[in-house]
Amino acid sequence: MNYKVGRVLYTAEQLKTKVEELGEQIRRDYKGQTVVLVCVLTGAVTFFTDLARAIGGDVDVRFEFLSVSSYGSSRVTTGTVRIQKDLSNDIRDMSVIVVEDIIDSGLSLSYIKDLLLARRPKSLEFCVLFDKKERRQKEVYVKYVGYPVPDEFILGYGIDVASQYRHLKDLCVAEVEE
Repeated sequence: MNYKVGRVLYTAEQLKTKVEELGEQIRRDYKGQTVVLVCVLTGAVTFFTDLARAIGGDVDVRFEFLSVSSYGSSRVTTGTVRIQKDLSNDIRDMSVIVVEDIIDSGLSLSYIKDLLLARRPKSLEFCVLFDKKERRQKEVYVKYVGYPVPDEFILGYGIDVASQYRHLKDLCVAEVEE
């Protein structure tokens, strides 16, 4: 099945504004502190980079990367989450914020939460740019939330379809190509 870019859900300007708002919230909450931002690869890279810059200089931001998968090569979650790339450094006694592009079923974030809490961070919060509540199978508290998205397949701003369209500046709906 081939996909094409459909209607725009959020423009590049709207995304930039929301990322700046989230960065400001985090800057206020962690002013004068060190925080470890954990980027969930690969979809969150664009958001992660923009968010880290939006947090600004009042917070000592450290970067970590984690890759998990519950989709395999499919558009539908398998329900089984696997680590593909683990953190490089110890997060014990650190303030940690996991940065993810979207919360959908909640299975991946729930898995990440359990995985990282076992490593005994000082605190653990989540920041997601897109929230697809209709698909939730497991509830996970997310402190920093950007925009709601409908129960449609989306692409752009880091989110792909078959490894395509991550580079788009807008968030769009994916449409099946006839």
